[in-house]
Amino acid sequence: MSRPIRILLQTTIPPIADDWNIARFSMLRDHLAGLTDDSGASLYEVTARDRTPPGAPDPVLSTLDQSDYDELWLFAVDTGDGLHEADCAAIGRFRRRGRGLLVTRDHMNLGSSVCTLGGVGNAHFFHSKNAEPDPARRAVDDRETSYILWPNYHSGANGDFQEIAVADPPHPLLLDPTAPGGLIRYLPAHPHEGAVGVPADDPSARVIATGTSKASGRRFNLIVAFEPSADGGPAVAQSTFHHFADYNWDPGAGAPSFVSEPPGNALAHSPEARRAVQRYVRNLAFWLAGRSSHEDRRDRELDEALDESFPASDPLAIDPPARA
Repeated sequence: MSRPIRILLQTTIPPIADDWNIARFSMLRDHLAGLTDDSGASLYEVTARDRTPPGAPDPVLSTLDQSDYDELWLFAVDTGDGLHEADCAAIGRFRRRGRGLLVTRDHMNLGSSVCTLGGVGNAHFFHSKNAEPDPARRAVDDRETSYILWPNYHSGANGDFQEIAVADPPHPLLLDPTAPGGLIRYLPAHPHEGAVGVPADDPSARVIATGTSKASGRRFNLIVAFEPSADGGPAVAQSTFHHFADYNWDPGAGAPSFVSEPPGNALAHSPEARRAVQRYVRNLAFWLAGRSSHEDRRDRELDEALDESFPASDPLAIDPPARA
C-alpha cells in the first residue's frame, strides 16, 4: 500500500482569531483528510497551520524543501508581510524538486507577499505590486465596497456559486466524468476576487478557467495552471482563497468581523454545484501530486462525503448582514 499524499495547508498570518486564520479552512481540511481508497486507507495526510509571527523565517516554510510534504496549498491572507525571504527561497526549492504548489490570494493588495515568490507568484496581480499589465483591466469592478480598489472582480455573494468557463482544451483539473458534458462548471462565488494571469516568460502556464463579473460583465481569470517542467513541479495560481474557505462553502461557519457584505446560501443548497467544488478540490490534490484525477475512480465515496463536507445551511442559522 502506498503512503498517503502529504499536503500542507498554510496561511501567511499568525493564528489571529478575527482574521482568515487556518481554522477557517476546516471544511477543506476535513474533506481531504476524509477521502479514502477502496481498502479504507486515507488518500491524504493533511497538516493545517498558520505561520509564526512575521519578520523572521517561519520554521516550517523556511525548511519546506527538506520536508516530506508532497504539496503546499498557500493561502495568502496577509497585507504584504506574510512571507520572509527565507520562506520564499525554500518554497522555490520545494517546487524545483518537483513538488506541487497552489498559491491563492484575494482582492487589491491582500496576499501581496506572494510577489516575492517569483514563478507562480508572478501570476498574481495586485493594486500596488506586480500590477495587471493591461491598463484597460485596472478598473474598479465591485461597487458594493468602495474602499476596496482593483482588482476586485464581483463573481457573486459569499455562500453562492458562480458558473465558470473552461478553456479549450479542458485541463485535467476541470474534468468531471460524472457531470453533464464531463466538465466542472461551478466554483464558490466571492464579491471581490483578485487577478491572476500568465507570466510573460513562462511557457508552462496557461489560463484554464475564467469567470464573469456580476457587476460589470467583465470576463476575468480564475485559474492559471503551470505544467510540470524543468523549472518545477505542477502549480496553480488562483484568484481568491475564498474558493476554499468555510464561509464560502457554508456561511453558517461565520467570518471575521470585518466582512460586511450579506452572504447568500445557494451553494449549500445546490447538489450539482457542491459536487463540482468537491471534484475540483479532489482533482487539485491529485494533480499537484503528479497524478491524474482518473487514477481515482471512487465516485461513490465522493458522493457519500458530499453532505458531510457541505452541510445544507438552515437559512435562519446564517449570520445576519450586520454580523457577516
